[in-house]
Amino acid sequence: MSETTFDFDLLRELTEERGVPGYEDRVRDVVRRELEETTDSVTTDAMGNVVGTLEGESDYSVAVAAHMDEIGFMVRNVTKEGFLQLDALGGWDPRVLRAQRVTVHTEGGDLTGIIGSPAPHGGSDDDEPDVHDVHVDMGLAVDAVEERVSVGDLVTMDQTTVRVGDLVTGKSLDDRVCVFQMLEAARRIETPPVTIHFCATVQEEIGLRGAQALGVDVDPDLAVALDVTVANDVPDAEDGEEVTELGDGAAIKLKDSSVVTNPKVNRRMRSVADDEEIPYQLEVLPSGGTDTAGFQNTFGAKPVGAISIPTRYLHTVTESAHVDDVAAAIDLLVAVLETETGEEDYTL
Repeated sequence: MSETTFDFDLLRELTEERGVPGYEDRVRDVVRRELEETTDSVTTDAMGNVVGTLEGESDYSVAVAAHMDEIGFMVRNVTKEGFLQLDALGGWDPRVLRAQRVTVHTEGGDLTGIIGSPAPHGGSDDDEPDVHDVHVDMGLAVDAVEERVSVGDLVTMDQTTVRVGDLVTGKSLDDRVCVFQMLEAARRIETPPVTIHFCATVQEEIGLRGAQALGVDVDPDLAVALDVTVANDVPDAEDGEEVTELGDGAAIKLKDSSVVTNPKVNRRMRSVADDEEIPYQLEVLPSGGTDTAGFQNTFGAKPVGAISIPTRYLHTVTESAHVDDVAAAIDLLVAVLETETGEEDYTL
């Protein structure tokens, strides 16, 4: 079994913490705590984006971005029977929601709830599920639910983060494992040739909103986004649909449905990986977008690149990444940043 060569306790803290789009407060507190130890200054904007700046030897600046938000829900109604109806914050496959525990974040504190599933004894349920059909059972009388839960309260999935063989698995590896990657890089880099803005963004899961705003405020010369990517290296996946494979290294993004990365940037990433003997694979993602696109054409055209961590079972409570790929992604990010001099010509 592969050794864990990174701070697993911090990764577990980040992934088990809660923070849906627009309400990333708890995650933001952890990120600020860590960046205040490793960067020269830390700021937070009106949307909640966090930027830790490490001053370099030149004014040339690189923005590194990873999003803090996880997919979740907002309470839209309390039924007359005392069940909660939900509105999705981010993209859910409702089939994965059945028979799950959730946490309802209320003004008076967190409450545990249950998303049930019909018992098989009553016959088959052939209806295609929909998020709007999901009901959260609070285990309380109607009056108690109405007293403690309000429309607008937030709901997150209840799951811990653990090692399973060579994998780390839990909820919200998308994208906390990449926030962790960024924080680890900030720990390791001390005197960079260029100024680095380590950016923990918000509201990525509902439209890359934090990165789009941050691209204007930070206005970097180069942007590198960090996110997970699909690893369909499982039974039932057809040949050619894998995108990436666990254990084959960090993924250097060539495209997704929101962006085509700058060819000169991704070529330099490959060159750095080769020089440092860091295992990597190439990512061509048919659908899905990342903060890479949020920086590409905000406040003018910008060269962008992206490093992804291959992950199975995305947007479920059992998202899973290989520990060697996590380590490779950290190593590649550090190597790219430490060798960026600001003299590279990324114009096409």
